[in-house]
Amino acid sequence: MENQSAIKRIGVLTSGGDAPGMNAAVRAVVRAGIYYGMEVYGIKNGYTGLLDGQMELMTLRSVSEILSHGGTVLHTSRCPEFRTPEGREKAASIARVFKLDAIVVIGGDGSFAGAKLLSELGIPVIGIPATIDNDVGCSDYTIGFDTALNTVKDAIDKIKDTTYSHERCSIIEVMGRQAGYIAINAAIANGAEICLIPEKPFDLDIDVIQPVLAGRSRGKTHFIIVVAEGACSCESLAAQIKQKIGITPAVSILGYIQRGGSPTVRDRVIASQMSVHAVECLMKGVVNRIIAYKGERVVDIDIEEALTQTKSIDPHTLLTNQILSL
Repeated sequence: MENQSAIKRIGVLTSGGDAPGMNAAVRAVVRAGIYYGMEVYGIKNGYTGLLDGQMELMTLRSVSEILSHGGTVLHTSRCPEFRTPEGREKAASIARVFKLDAIVVIGGDGSFAGAKLLSELGIPVIGIPATIDNDVGCSDYTIGFDTALNTVKDAIDKIKDTTYSHERCSIIEVMGRQAGYIAINAAIANGAEICLIPEKPFDLDIDVIQPVLAGRSRGKTHFIIVVAEGACSCESLAAQIKQKIGITPAVSILGYIQRGGSPTVRDRVIASQMSVHAVECLMKGVVNRIIAYKGERVVDIDIEEALTQTKSIDPHTLLTNQILSL
């Protein structure tokens, strides 16, 4: 379809932590861009690649067969230089050298904060939320969350088999330095007895020891404790449980396994919908927006407004977990 917009040449980059579905997003940006008559340049290694001019024209073949792959074919990195005014000026200059009319940034809040600063230097941007933590305030959902949650579900199911067989207590740490979305949903999905998240300070005796003792009094012999990494130290928690009630918990830290793997249908579809919407915004000349998922709809929000928005775990989700963990 012919593009009537002034935006004819765009760049796309992935920034911050990788998330399953990023490749689906890149693919959709490239294919939608080509459909609307744009040239699409893939920028390698996030903002680092922008500063170094690591970009190449992408074609339909460039994104062939990447839909099912985890990670990001464009690669990603942290870029301390971009955090400096001089670094951002250089990035804007490189974008002009390559005659980019706009840049699509796929990542989380930190990546979007960088995109906003780039927009203030005259480089139009569009952000697409992709992070397994599901912690972008303006969007109900972020690309990668469903896949990560299913990975965690599978891992806990396996650990739970051993926990049951050996009649032990298992502490399982999941990602979530500042957000407990993975932890609380995994706790519900896997029937955990205890869940600790950063958003809800806990009392060791009331929230951990008492439920374990109450379970033992009912004849329960095994326990699953799911901990978001930002809630507490799992090793310290295990030591305190051992000291207070004589149980020696086994600690499993799932780590980066949560970021990998082939994206689920949900992540592939939402990544594709968000990315097509992003390109259609550019086609209409609508820039400096963050694409968001709100009430099962894909929308776009002014980037400045988007970065001020916050969200919290639904209180009824917390209550649901409390009810089911009895």
